[in-house]
Amino acid sequence: MDNKPRFKQKIVTFGGGTGQFHLLSGLRELNQNSLITAVAGSWDSGGSSGILRTELGVLPPGDARRCILALMPDEKQRMVAQRLFDDRLEDVAGPLKGHSFGNLMTVRLDNIYRGQDRGIEAELELFRVRAKVMPVSLTRVDLVAETAKGNQIVGETNIDQRVKDKNFDRKDRIVRIYFDTRADANPQVIKEIKEADKIVFAPGDLYTSVLPHLLVDEVREAVIKSSAKLVFVLNLATKPGETDSYKASDFLEAFLFYLNAPGRLDYLIVNSNHLEKEILDIYEEEGQNLVEVDEENIRKLEPKAKIIKKPVSRYLNKEHLLRHDPQKLATAILKL
Repeated sequence: MDNKPRFKQKIVTFGGGTGQFHLLSGLRELNQNSLITAVAGSWDSGGSSGILRTELGVLPPGDARRCILALMPDEKQRMVAQRLFDDRLEDVAGPLKGHSFGNLMTVRLDNIYRGQDRGIEAELELFRVRAKVMPVSLTRVDLVAETAKGNQIVGETNIDQRVKDKNFDRKDRIVRIYFDTRADANPQVIKEIKEADKIVFAPGDLYTSVLPHLLVDEVREAVIKSSAKLVFVLNLATKPGETDSYKASDFLEAFLFYLNAPGRLDYLIVNSNHLEKEILDIYEEEGQNLVEVDEENIRKLEPKAKIIKKPVSRYLNKEHLLRHDPQKLATAILKL
């Protein structure tokens, strides 16, 4: 299907984690790959990425690596690459133990090609990926969150895992995020935004994967000025510690606050699939709920935006995971 794409649209995606991965997987199958640009976050502070960033002063490679994996053209290639990328070198001794092989490969390519993002370009060539993958900023930054009670949480991983803190208060919501220093936009990202037909903010962790892209001033300004259709994909479920009890309007309100451009959003994509009560009960036991689509409040926040309801989710029984269906989500976006 990659050789005969149904669509030929210039698509720029923002996000991180599994949400952007699934979106890109669908776009890879349905859209001309050379017209896809995946913009990855550059503020990851945990695990192998965080250690490499601290010790070597490189950009955290994790999000870009997931984008590259999603965009690899051959299924067997992706399967082998995923096992290789995810190998944590647990059977070796010394400082390399526990590091992701995929992260180490990206860092070495950066070193060989003498550039914070040149390693990504080399990796795209190595795996025959025709799409573009690039970090949103080349500046080393830390993400900071502030809660309603005035608590500050420094570092993407600490924000992401705040629910594990013994003093975690579910009612103490995140009210603000910011970087500890100014993040300069990657000039190539600005160029891609200017040429885009559609700009898509993928589903993902709202405060640690999605909204931080809009903290890069030049990127936010380029998105606002762009003539591209702007699409925001709503999450399927809430996340403990970040979006507890959020309705669709809460997600949208946070997005619009950081975009700061009334009337700019064109489409909000929401899931219309029905889930069995047994599945919902399991999620509720884990502190998660399906995101309720409160249309009236959405229309008050952004009257011009069109709410697109589509059955874009799938439930994986064996893994007990609710995820966006790559092809259904990509189709919904490409048909807008």
